[in-house]
Amino acid sequence: MSGLELFAAALGVIAVWLTVKQNPWCWPIGLVMVLLYTWIFFDVKLYSDMLLQVIYAALQLYGWWQWTRRGAADSGRAVTSLGGGSLLLSLLAGAVVSAVLGAAMAHFTDAAQPWLDAALTGYSLVAQVWMAQKRVQCWPLWILLDVIFVGLFLYKALYLTAALYALFTLLAVQGWRDWRADPALVR
Repeated sequence: MSGLELFAAALGVIAVWLTVKQNPWCWPIGLVMVLLYTWIFFDVKLYSDMLLQVIYAALQLYGWWQWTRRGAADSGRAVTSLGGGSLLLSLLAGAVVSAVLGAAMAHFTDAAQPWLDAALTGYSLVAQVWMAQKRVQCWPLWILLDVIFVGLFLYKALYLTAALYALFTLLAVQGWRDWRADPALVR
């Protein structure tokens, strides 16, 4: 565990807690966190996770724009639910990204867990886009991914990051409960 990992983990907790509370400050704080984790994952040869953090940086900006673009006259983007077709299409996109990235990492790098890391990356992108769009389905997907991430990070001896993702799991459960109970939820 390094001081950098500790600082990134603290920012991660703050960012996810703010996301659960639908506070748009989750996005700039999350941006700093993902930039720090880019370096941490590079250092332990989790290259797909490293690339994921780079993409997350762009998605942090997208989420911030999505959540704040309607201005002060409106309360911002409402929580919505994906239809079945959109849900399946998004999950299929996650599978394609996972397969392509996994093959690339397995054949062209010394990645520690190329297939698992790529699958977590592909589906994390789906969950992050859903979160930026305030889709209630982001939370159960995050719960599943975070549980798997905990195991991966324990395996790589990133104990603080594993604990962070365990906390993310609990926050995702809370987010799912809160967002489903939101009176503004558009189904």
